[in-house]
Amino acid sequence: MKFHVPDMSCGHCRAAIEQAIAAAGGTAAVDLDSRTVTVSGLDVARATAVLAEAGYSATPAS
Repeated sequence: MKFHVPDMSCGHCRAAIEQAIAAAGGTAAVDLDSRTVTVSGLDVARATAVLAEAGYSATPAS
């Protein structure tokens, strides 16, 4: 599933998000240009919670 994450902007953001999702048992593909994250291995609620815990607001993208 893909999420719009408007408050990520740099390589540190990419690493923090990838590490947080991995620690929760999923994988993340971050696209800084479009400010989207594609998450696999977690459901929407869990991925949203993990991103919030990492300090990022995320909304499901279509």
